Amino acid sequence: MNMKTESMGSLKEIVASESADKHSGVRRVVAVALALWLGLVFLLGAQGAFVRSADTPPLPIFFGFAIPLVAFFAAYFGWSAFRAFVLGADLRLGAAIQAWRFAGLGFLALYAHGVLPGLFALPAGLGDIAIGVTAPWIALSLIRRPAFAASHRYVTWNILGIIDLVVAVGLGTMSSGFLRGLTGNVTTTPMSHLPLVLIPAYFVPFFIMLHFTALSQARQLACSGKSTPAQDI
Repeated sequence: MNMKTESMGSLKEIVASESADKHSGVRRVVAVALALWLGLVFLLGAQGAFVRSADTPPLPIFFGFAIPLVAFFAAYFGWSAFRAFVLGADLRLGAAIQAWRFAGLGFLALYAHGVLPGLFALPAGLGDIAIGVTAPWIALSLIRRPAFAASHRYVTWNILGIIDLVVAVGLGTMSSGFLRGLTGNVTTTPMSHLPLVLIPAYFVPFFIMLHFTALSQARQLACSGKSTPAQDI
């Protein structure tokens, strides 16, 4: 009986070790992918690859925004190890990273100086500020009470965060100049140049990925009835 128990214990240890190794491998892949993605956006931005004529839709920026999200969702739904990584990510860290969206104040400053149109800068800036200001409170709530991850308030905050980003992308597209007369002579053309192009082509899809990660874990917790989300990243 003791030998059987020891054998079962060893088997569990082996399975746990293999799972940890796989998780660590996915983590390295994700880290490399994020670094390469950022480097690629920098390279393309430096070469002016996101710039287009004022009378055409900003398709280069749209592709810069959409392709990373397509890759992320394809990996999530098609690669079980990556899905497990997403469902095991630290929600506290994800919420804390969202605090950087307080930098949306920069949109208001650029609007005030006539660099960006109000149709885009005001809602995008104010929405980002709202999420950024509340992010530390969300992170603190997760630290104090892990069950907060399954709450309606947490889910609503993440949904609003996604809506803010999607609306910003939509208004940015409408204000890019191809719809004549909508914003006058001030358009979102500066968003196609470095360093601003990093926002739609890197940070916006990255923040959406973080929100999706949070919503996926919240759904998992709600379905399982557990009160403590995964804390390893």
